[in-house]
Amino acid sequence: MQTFVNVFLGFFIFESVGAAPIHDTIIYDSEFYDIPLEELPHSFNYDENKQFDQVEAETGTALPAIIQERYSSAPLTEETEDEASTPKLIDGSSAQGSGVLGPQTQDGLPTCLLCTCLGSTVYCDDRELDAVPPLPKKTTYFYSRYNRIRKISRNDFANLNNLKRVDLTANFISEIHKDAFRRLPQLQELVLCDNRIRQLPELPSTLTFLDVSKNRLGRKGIRNEAFKDLDELQHLYITDNNLDHIPLPLPESLKALHLQNNNIQEMHEDTFCKMRDFTYVRRALEDIRLDGNPINLSKTPYAYMCLPRLPVGNLI
Repeated sequence: MQTFVNVFLGFFIFESVGAAPIHDTIIYDSEFYDIPLEELPHSFNYDENKQFDQVEAETGTALPAIIQERYSSAPLTEETEDEASTPKLIDGSSAQGSGVLGPQTQDGLPTCLLCTCLGSTVYCDDRELDAVPPLPKKTTYFYSRYNRIRKISRNDFANLNNLKRVDLTANFISEIHKDAFRRLPQLQELVLCDNRIRQLPELPSTLTFLDVSKNRLGRKGIRNEAFKDLDELQHLYITDNNLDHIPLPLPESLKALHLQNNNIQEMHEDTFCKMRDFTYVRRALEDIRLDGNPINLSKTPYAYMCLPRLPVGNLI
């Protein structure tokens, strides 16, 4: 019985193997690669244009829609052309605005390109300017020394509410509008020395330092009681102006008064002190310069009794 079963299984396996398809064995010969293209045993239908078009079409359909739009050859819109033709500053604003480089000057350059801007300080020294350039609104300190500015107009410093110091030393300024500085709410230091000023403008009450030395104020260049309301003024320099009097009254806050090299010929006993109050002491005013004036300080000894120090000047 066991023999019969073995014979049956062997016959079944033989039939299965015989029924399987028989493939020709492919032998790769190295000499096959030396045969020219036209002599290959298989025919190739190679259409160059057709395949190229097919590859190009497949590539185009594979790109996302957003990329196809970016690389499309659609013409620029009017808005795009306008943006391209308008120069932009560092912060993206137009050159006609007030960006990082400041507002545009009359010469067509931003102020901070013509001058030097460091933080809120603008330096325009020795730039051959003939007018005050438009300043950024956040300007705190402005220096424009050694230029050719001849006139200060009413709106040169308009709306500069942060401005604390203005230095216009060594220009050709002969005219200042009376309200050029008065409307500056935080102005503390004003330097106008070495100019040609004939009339002192209105001054803000916030002023602590004023230097108008080496100008042409003369007898009428300072109006009466010009410094009366300057309750915070500490330093006042009016040297070399051909003054013939000391401008009164002087604020109690004053610490230094320089009037040397003028034409002051006399002084009153109440110039610095109070005639009827011998107990009054003016401790703040410690620095008074009257040297270079045709005045004999020894003739008015009571004029200095309230001061901590005698003025510097001619005592003979």
